[in-house]
Amino acid sequence: MSHARSPTVVGVQNFNAHEDAVALREAMKGFGTDEETIIQILTSRSNAQRQAISQAFTHEFGRDIIEDLKSELGGHFEDVIVALMLPPEEYLCKELHHCMEGMGTDEHTLIEILCTRTKKEIAAIVEAYERLYNRPLAEHMCSETSGDFRRLLTLIVTSAHQGARDEEAGVDAGRAQEAAQALYDAGEAKWGTDEEVFNKILAHESFAQLRQIFEEYKNISGRTIEQAIKSELDGELKEAMSAIVECVENAPAWFAQRLRKAIEGLGTEDKTLVRIIVARAEIDLGGIKEEYERIYDKTLNSDIEGETSGDYKRALVAILGPA
Repeated sequence: MSHARSPTVVGVQNFNAHEDAVALREAMKGFGTDEETIIQILTSRSNAQRQAISQAFTHEFGRDIIEDLKSELGGHFEDVIVALMLPPEEYLCKELHHCMEGMGTDEHTLIEILCTRTKKEIAAIVEAYERLYNRPLAEHMCSETSGDFRRLLTLIVTSAHQGARDEEAGVDAGRAQEAAQALYDAGEAKWGTDEEVFNKILAHESFAQLRQIFEEYKNISGRTIEQAIKSELDGELKEAMSAIVECVENAPAWFAQRLRKAIEGLGTEDKTLVRIIVARAEIDLGGIKEEYERIYDKTLNSDIEGETSGDYKRALVAILGPA
Protein backbone atom coordinates (compact mmCIF):
# COMPACT_ATOMS: atom_id res chain seq x y z
CA MET A 1 0.00 0.00 0.00
CA SER A 2 1.59 3.29 -0.99
CA HIS A 3 0.09 6.51 0.26
CA ALA A 4 3.27 8.52 -0.12
CA ARG A 5 1.45 11.85 -0.30
CA SER A 6 -2.27 11.93 0.32
CA PRO A 7 -3.14 15.26 1.94
CA THR A 8 -6.72 16.34 2.54
CA VAL A 9 -5.66 20.01 2.91
CA VAL A 10 -3.63 21.52 0.10
CA GLY A 11 -4.35 25.24 0.43
CA VAL A 12 -6.20 27.43 -2.05
CA GLN A 13 -5.09 28.94 -5.33
CA ASN A 14 -5.42 32.72 -5.78
CA PHE A 15 -4.74 33.01 -2.07
CA ASN A 16 -4.96 36.50 -0.56
CA ALA A 17 -3.69 36.74 3.02
CA HIS A 18 -4.97 40.30 3.46
CA GLU A 19 -8.54 39.40 2.41
CA ASP A 20 -8.55 36.38 4.71
CA ALA A 21 -7.22 38.44 7.62
CA VAL A 22 -9.96 41.04 7.13
CA ALA A 23 -12.67 38.35 6.87
CA LEU A 24 -11.41 36.69 10.08
CA ARG A 25 -11.32 40.01 11.93
CA GLU A 26 -14.92 40.63 10.84
CA ALA A 27 -15.88 37.14 12.04
CA MET A 28 -14.57 37.95 15.52
CA LYS A 29 -15.62 41.59 15.93
CA GLY A 30 -18.70 42.81 17.75
CA PHE A 31 -21.33 40.60 19.33
CA GLY A 32 -21.06 36.88 18.73
CA THR A 33 -18.53 35.06 16.60
CA ASP A 34 -19.02 33.81 13.07
CA GLU A 35 -17.60 30.32 13.59
CA GLU A 36 -18.63 29.19 10.14
CA THR A 37 -16.32 31.69 8.45
CA ILE A 38 -13.45 30.80 10.78
CA ILE A 39 -13.87 27.10 9.95
CA GLN A 40 -14.34 27.70 6.24
CA ILE A 41 -11.18 29.82 5.90
CA LEU A 42 -8.77 28.11 8.26
CA THR A 43 -9.50 24.46 7.40
CA SER A 44 -9.06 25.04 3.66
CA ARG A 45 -5.78 27.01 3.77
CA SER A 46 -2.40 25.29 4.02
CA ASN A 47 -0.26 25.89 7.08
CA ALA A 48 2.04 28.17 5.08
CA GLN A 49 -1.02 30.19 4.02
CA ARG A 50 -2.23 30.39 7.62
CA GLN A 51 1.16 31.78 8.68
CA ALA A 52 0.79 34.46 6.00
CA ILE A 53 -2.72 35.26 7.31
CA SER A 54 -1.32 35.56 10.82
CA GLN A 55 1.30 38.07 9.66
CA ALA A 56 -1.23 40.05 7.62
CA PHE A 57 -3.56 40.13 10.64
CA THR A 58 -0.86 41.61 12.88
CA HIS A 59 0.23 44.02 10.15
CA GLU A 60 -3.30 45.20 9.48
CA PHE A 61 -4.79 45.31 12.99
CA GLY A 62 -1.79 45.27 15.32
CA ARG A 63 -3.23 42.16 16.97
CA ASP A 64 -2.18 38.54 17.50
CA ILE A 65 -4.64 36.32 15.63
CA ILE A 66 -4.09 33.32 17.94
CA GLU A 67 -4.83 35.41 21.03
CA ASP A 68 -7.96 36.82 19.36
CA LEU A 69 -9.15 33.33 18.36
CA LYS A 70 -8.53 32.04 21.88
CA SER A 71 -10.61 34.84 23.40
CA GLU A 72 -13.51 34.15 21.01
CA LEU A 73 -13.54 30.35 20.95
CA GLY A 74 -13.56 27.63 23.59
CA GLY A 75 -13.28 23.92 24.28
CA HIS A 76 -12.00 21.41 21.76
CA PHE A 77 -13.06 23.66 18.88
CA GLU A 78 -10.52 26.21 20.10
CA ASP A 79 -7.89 23.43 20.31
CA VAL A 80 -8.41 22.54 16.64
CA ILE A 81 -8.22 26.14 15.43
CA VAL A 82 -5.13 27.01 17.51
CA ALA A 83 -3.46 23.78 16.31
CA LEU A 84 -4.13 24.82 12.72
CA MET A 85 -2.64 28.29 13.31
CA LEU A 86 0.69 27.15 14.78
CA PRO A 87 3.63 26.15 12.55
CA PRO A 88 3.63 22.31 12.53
CA GLU A 89 6.83 21.84 14.51
CA GLU A 90 5.75 24.37 17.16
CA TYR A 91 2.43 22.61 17.58
CA LEU A 92 4.15 19.25 18.05
CA CYS A 93 6.60 20.83 20.55
CA LYS A 94 3.65 22.07 22.60
CA GLU A 95 2.16 18.59 22.54
CA LEU A 96 5.48 17.02 23.58
CA HIS A 97 5.92 19.54 26.38
CA HIS A 98 2.38 18.96 27.60
CA CYS A 99 2.78 15.18 27.65
CA MET A 100 5.91 15.43 29.84
CA GLU A 101 4.79 18.18 32.22
CA GLY A 102 2.90 17.55 35.43
CA MET A 103 2.16 14.19 36.97
CA GLY A 104 3.39 11.25 34.96
CA THR A 105 4.48 11.17 31.34
CA ASP A 106 2.23 10.16 28.46
CA GLU A 107 4.54 7.70 26.69
CA HIS A 108 1.98 6.98 23.96
CA THR A 109 2.17 10.59 22.79
CA LEU A 110 5.98 10.60 22.88
CA ILE A 111 5.93 7.51 20.67
CA GLU A 112 3.28 8.92 18.34
CA ILE A 113 5.24 12.10 17.71
CA LEU A 114 8.86 10.89 17.77
CA CYS A 115 8.77 7.36 16.32
CA THR A 116 6.69 8.19 13.25
CA ARG A 117 8.54 11.22 11.84
CA THR A 118 11.36 11.51 9.32
CA LYS A 119 14.73 12.88 10.38
CA LYS A 120 13.96 16.21 8.76
CA GLU A 121 10.75 16.56 10.75
CA ILE A 122 12.51 15.55 13.98
CA ALA A 123 15.31 18.07 13.38
CA ALA A 124 12.72 20.86 13.01
CA ILE A 125 11.00 19.77 16.25
CA VAL A 126 14.31 19.64 18.16
CA GLU A 127 15.27 23.13 16.99
CA ALA A 128 11.84 24.59 17.81
CA TYR A 129 11.70 22.92 21.24
CA GLU A 130 14.87 24.58 22.45
CA ARG A 131 13.70 27.92 21.05
CA LEU A 132 10.30 27.69 22.77
CA TYR A 133 11.27 26.17 26.12
CA ASN A 134 14.89 27.17 26.51
CA ARG A 135 15.98 23.62 27.20
CA PRO A 136 16.92 20.78 24.85
CA LEU A 137 14.18 18.26 24.09
CA ALA A 138 16.61 15.37 24.75
CA GLU A 139 17.33 16.69 28.24
CA HIS A 140 13.64 17.12 29.13
CA MET A 141 12.88 13.67 27.79
CA CYS A 142 15.73 12.05 29.71
CA SER A 143 14.29 13.34 32.95
CA GLU A 144 10.85 11.89 32.14
CA THR A 145 11.67 8.44 30.73
CA SER A 146 14.01 5.58 31.64
CA GLY A 147 15.87 2.51 30.44
CA ASP A 148 16.04 1.31 26.85
CA PHE A 149 12.96 3.34 25.97
CA ARG A 150 14.76 6.53 26.99
CA ARG A 151 17.83 5.41 25.05
CA LEU A 152 15.82 4.85 21.86
CA LEU A 153 14.04 8.23 22.04
CA THR A 154 17.29 10.03 22.84
CA LEU A 155 18.99 8.39 19.85
CA ILE A 156 16.11 9.42 17.58
CA VAL A 157 16.28 13.02 18.78
CA THR A 158 20.07 13.37 18.82
CA SER A 159 20.77 11.59 15.53
CA ALA A 160 18.39 13.85 13.62
CA HIS A 161 21.13 16.46 13.34
CA GLN A 162 23.83 14.05 12.29
CA GLY A 163 22.19 13.57 8.93
CA ALA A 164 21.25 10.01 9.86
CA ARG A 165 17.92 8.73 8.58
CA ASP A 166 18.25 10.98 5.53
CA GLU A 167 15.28 10.13 3.34
CA GLU A 168 16.92 11.51 0.19
CA ALA A 169 20.13 9.50 0.49
CA GLY A 170 18.70 6.46 -1.27
CA VAL A 171 19.05 2.84 -0.17
CA ASP A 172 22.29 0.94 0.36
CA ALA A 173 21.51 -2.74 -0.17
CA GLY A 174 24.82 -4.01 1.19
CA ARG A 175 24.48 -2.05 4.40
CA ALA A 176 20.87 -3.18 4.71
CA GLN A 177 21.96 -6.81 4.65
CA GLU A 178 24.61 -6.18 7.32
CA ALA A 179 22.09 -4.38 9.55
CA ALA A 180 19.52 -7.18 9.13
CA GLN A 181 22.15 -9.74 10.13
CA ALA A 182 23.09 -7.60 13.15
CA LEU A 183 19.42 -7.44 14.23
CA TYR A 184 19.10 -11.21 13.85
CA ASP A 185 22.28 -11.84 15.83
CA ALA A 186 21.15 -9.43 18.57
CA GLY A 187 17.72 -11.01 18.97
CA GLU A 188 16.50 -14.34 17.71
CA ALA A 189 19.94 -15.91 17.34
CA LYS A 190 20.86 -15.66 21.01
CA TRP A 191 19.57 -16.00 24.54
CA GLY A 192 18.34 -12.62 25.72
CA THR A 193 18.13 -9.61 23.42
CA ASP A 194 20.75 -6.95 22.80
CA GLU A 195 18.43 -3.92 22.82
CA GLU A 196 21.28 -1.55 22.03
CA VAL A 197 21.69 -3.00 18.52
CA PHE A 198 17.94 -2.67 17.87
CA ASN A 199 17.97 0.89 19.23
CA LYS A 200 20.87 1.98 17.09
CA ILE A 201 19.55 0.65 13.81
CA LEU A 202 15.91 1.66 14.29
CA ALA A 203 16.80 5.16 15.48
CA HIS A 204 19.48 5.95 12.91
CA GLU A 205 18.36 4.63 9.57
CA SER A 206 16.00 6.33 7.13
CA PHE A 207 12.54 4.86 6.60
CA ALA A 208 13.58 3.81 3.07
CA GLN A 209 16.72 2.07 4.38
CA LEU A 210 14.73 0.41 7.18
CA ARG A 211 12.25 -0.93 4.64
CA GLN A 212 15.14 -2.66 2.87
CA ILE A 213 16.61 -3.90 6.18
CA PHE A 214 13.26 -5.44 7.14
CA GLU A 215 13.04 -7.23 3.77
CA GLU A 216 16.52 -8.65 4.30
CA TYR A 217 15.60 -9.63 7.86
CA LYS A 218 12.73 -11.73 6.54
CA ASN A 219 15.12 -13.51 4.18
CA ILE A 220 17.58 -14.29 6.99
CA SER A 221 15.13 -15.15 9.74
CA GLY A 222 12.09 -16.49 7.94
CA ARG A 223 9.85 -14.26 10.02
CA THR A 224 9.09 -10.57 10.05
CA ILE A 225 10.80 -7.97 12.19
CA GLU A 226 7.40 -7.25 13.83
CA GLN A 227 7.18 -10.84 14.99
CA ALA A 228 10.71 -10.63 16.37
CA ILE A 229 10.05 -7.36 18.21
CA LYS A 230 6.80 -8.65 19.70
CA SER A 231 8.48 -11.81 21.00
CA GLU A 232 11.86 -10.32 22.03
CA LEU A 233 10.84 -7.03 23.67
CA ASP A 234 8.19 -5.73 26.02
CA GLY A 235 6.69 -2.58 27.51
CA GLU A 236 7.26 0.88 26.10
CA LEU A 237 10.30 -0.19 24.07
CA LYS A 238 8.18 -2.78 22.25
CA GLU A 239 5.47 -0.19 21.59
CA ALA A 240 8.01 2.36 20.31
CA MET A 241 9.82 -0.07 18.02
CA SER A 242 6.55 -1.47 16.70
CA ALA A 243 5.51 2.09 15.83
CA ILE A 244 8.73 2.64 13.86
CA VAL A 245 8.35 -0.66 12.02
CA GLU A 246 4.68 -0.12 11.22
CA CYS A 247 5.28 3.44 10.03
CA VAL A 248 8.09 2.26 7.78
CA GLU A 249 5.73 -0.25 6.23
CA ASN A 250 2.45 1.68 6.25
CA ALA A 251 2.25 4.88 8.30
CA PRO A 252 -1.41 5.62 7.44
CA ALA A 253 -2.47 2.22 8.83
CA TRP A 254 -0.57 2.91 12.07
CA PHE A 255 -2.27 6.30 12.48
CA ALA A 256 -5.66 4.81 11.59
CA GLN A 257 -5.28 2.34 14.45
CA ARG A 258 -4.16 5.09 16.85
CA LEU A 259 -7.26 7.12 15.90
CA ARG A 260 -9.47 4.10 16.44
CA LYS A 261 -8.08 3.66 19.97
CA ALA A 262 -8.69 7.34 20.67
CA ILE A 263 -12.30 7.06 19.52
CA GLU A 264 -13.43 3.72 20.91
CA GLY A 265 -12.32 3.83 24.54
CA LEU A 266 -14.34 5.20 27.41
CA GLY A 267 -14.59 8.86 26.55
CA THR A 268 -12.85 10.13 23.44
CA GLU A 269 -9.17 11.04 23.64
CA ASP A 270 -9.73 14.43 22.03
CA LYS A 271 -6.12 15.56 22.22
CA THR A 272 -5.00 12.57 20.15
CA LEU A 273 -7.86 13.03 17.72
CA VAL A 274 -7.05 16.69 17.11
CA ARG A 275 -3.31 16.09 16.91
CA ILE A 276 -3.43 13.34 14.31
CA ILE A 277 -6.04 15.00 12.13
CA VAL A 278 -4.33 18.39 12.16
CA ALA A 279 -0.73 17.14 11.99
CA ARG A 280 -1.34 14.65 9.17
CA ALA A 281 -3.76 16.79 7.11
CA GLU A 282 -1.07 17.98 4.68
CA ILE A 283 0.81 14.67 4.69
CA ASP A 284 -1.26 11.48 4.50
CA LEU A 285 -4.69 12.02 6.05
CA GLY A 286 -6.28 10.81 2.80
CA GLY A 287 -4.39 7.53 3.18
CA ILE A 288 -5.32 7.33 6.86
CA LYS A 289 -9.01 7.59 5.91
CA GLU A 290 -8.60 4.80 3.33
CA GLU A 291 -6.80 2.54 5.79
CA TYR A 292 -9.37 3.24 8.50
CA GLU A 293 -12.16 2.14 6.22
CA ARG A 294 -10.19 -0.90 5.03
CA ILE A 295 -9.37 -2.07 8.59
CA TYR A 296 -12.64 -1.20 10.37
CA ASP A 297 -15.16 -1.33 7.56
CA LYS A 298 -16.58 2.09 8.41
CA THR A 299 -15.47 5.59 7.52
CA LEU A 300 -13.35 7.73 9.79
CA ASN A 301 -15.77 10.59 9.05
CA SER A 302 -18.76 8.68 10.39
CA ASP A 303 -16.92 7.61 13.55
CA ILE A 304 -15.75 11.15 14.23
CA GLU A 305 -19.21 12.58 13.58
CA GLY A 306 -20.55 10.07 16.10
CA GLU A 307 -18.00 11.03 18.79
CA THR A 308 -17.89 14.82 18.49
CA SER A 309 -20.39 17.65 18.20
CA GLY A 310 -20.95 21.30 17.31
CA ASP A 311 -18.22 23.48 15.81
CA TYR A 312 -15.59 21.00 17.01
CA LYS A 313 -17.16 18.33 14.83
CA ARG A 314 -17.61 20.73 11.90
CA ALA A 315 -13.95 21.76 12.02
CA LEU A 316 -12.63 18.17 12.13
CA VAL A 317 -14.95 17.05 9.34
CA ALA A 318 -13.87 20.04 7.21
CA ILE A 319 -10.21 19.01 7.59
CA LEU A 320 -11.05 15.39 6.79
CA GLY A 321 -12.80 16.39 3.58
CA PRO A 322 -15.51 14.28 1.91
CA ALA A 323 -15.86 10.72 3.25
